[in-house]
Amino acid sequence: MFGNESNPYRNLIAGVNTIVPLKGGNFTTYINFDNAATTPPFISVVNRIVDFSQWYSSIHRGTGYKSKLSSEIYDSSRKAILDFVGGTCGKDCVIYVKNTTEAINKLSNMYKEIYGTGVILSTSMEHHSNDLPWRYKFHVDYVNIDQEGRLDLEDLEKKLQAYRGMVRLVTVTGASNVTGYKNPIHQIARLAHKYGAKILVDGAQLVPHCAVDMKPHSSPEHIDYLAFSAHKMYAPFGIGVLIGPNSIFDQCSPDYKGGGTIDVVTHDYIKWAELPDKEEAGTPNVMGVVALLESINILNSISMEYLDRYERSLAQYTYDHLSKIPDIDLYNFHKNSNDRVSIVPFNIKGLHHSQVAEILSEEAGIGVRNGCFCAQPYIQKLLNVSNEEIDERKKGNLKIRPGFVRLSFGLYNTIEEIDALIGILKKIVDNKEHYMREYPLES
Repeated sequence: MFGNESNPYRNLIAGVNTIVPLKGGNFTTYINFDNAATTPPFISVVNRIVDFSQWYSSIHRGTGYKSKLSSEIYDSSRKAILDFVGGTCGKDCVIYVKNTTEAINKLSNMYKEIYGTGVILSTSMEHHSNDLPWRYKFHVDYVNIDQEGRLDLEDLEKKLQAYRGMVRLVTVTGASNVTGYKNPIHQIARLAHKYGAKILVDGAQLVPHCAVDMKPHSSPEHIDYLAFSAHKMYAPFGIGVLIGPNSIFDQCSPDYKGGGTIDVVTHDYIKWAELPDKEEAGTPNVMGVVALLESINILNSISMEYLDRYERSLAQYTYDHLSKIPDIDLYNFHKNSNDRVSIVPFNIKGLHHSQVAEILSEEAGIGVRNGCFCAQPYIQKLLNVSNEEIDERKKGNLKIRPGFVRLSFGLYNTIEEIDALIGILKKIVDNKEHYMREYPLES
């Protein structure tokens, strides 16, 4: 086991002491450094789901006690969500979806219905989920990144100026799932509003790791739209959140139409239900909401500010030690980790990222993520992938993808776990030829 005494929050997490097999027949305690993809559940979240299951019922319009109880929990949950991220009750609407990807797709459909045309400013550091939904609906342009992979705010303002009020939305990640860089979302909001645009923050990597404040609607730094997923914040039961102003959401017909979305229907007439019901078609994921509420309770009891500091200290410790190992490339990770969440991308010279990830799993029971992390344009820029290579990939002539090995930490990870990682990485670097034979790169 790894440091339950040194990190009491490990006791909150399901599965931290799970034993997994290694190559050769040995076993070890699993180490999870893949929290940016999804986090394990809080034990209390699992227990809350089990406890609530005996009371679970379909919400709204049911007259039974269980239905009334489920409805009350579901409906009152929205205030807890808004309180957690600094939203404004009465002005902001919480719409429940499956995940951040669905939230952004839903907003893109709303924007298409309301505005029809215009410009969406995305950025060169976005997850595909905050890029692809806007394509084919609007003209999409991309704010540049600088040499260190950070967003170029000067380029953002130049583009806002150049489009002369035609930018409908600036859509930006709160924190990169590749490099961990946190974007200055309130400064970006101020710029967007200065030129008549709104801002969407993809909070998938930000909300689980930092305190987030949408700020009042009267503030020039107000975040107009926020999306995030519970499965990245210790509640993996299939719920996500889209938050935005009632005044915009009221203008749209439902993205999905059917049960729960209507007030009056005849064969030739439809009157849609009020918000948020009209945007949540079908039987909703009450269990997911219960899980998210419990997760928020735990995170609030720990303090997001403390969690942020602790996780960044893990990333800093990792950087300080990995930077001393020959042949490890730490991409765009500098001494000061204050401007990022706890993500560390790296490669080992002479080994492909897929080989390193497999070795870590098979030899040490360490789970990481490798590849492009659904952010291929960002990876291409960070690694200076040539246009010629990209063209060959388009033709299908190159199968081996560029990318990184990604370490991403959670509140339960420990220094002892990182020390185990450092030990195996040193061994890999010292024995590259052996590992290249044992783990050949598949073409």
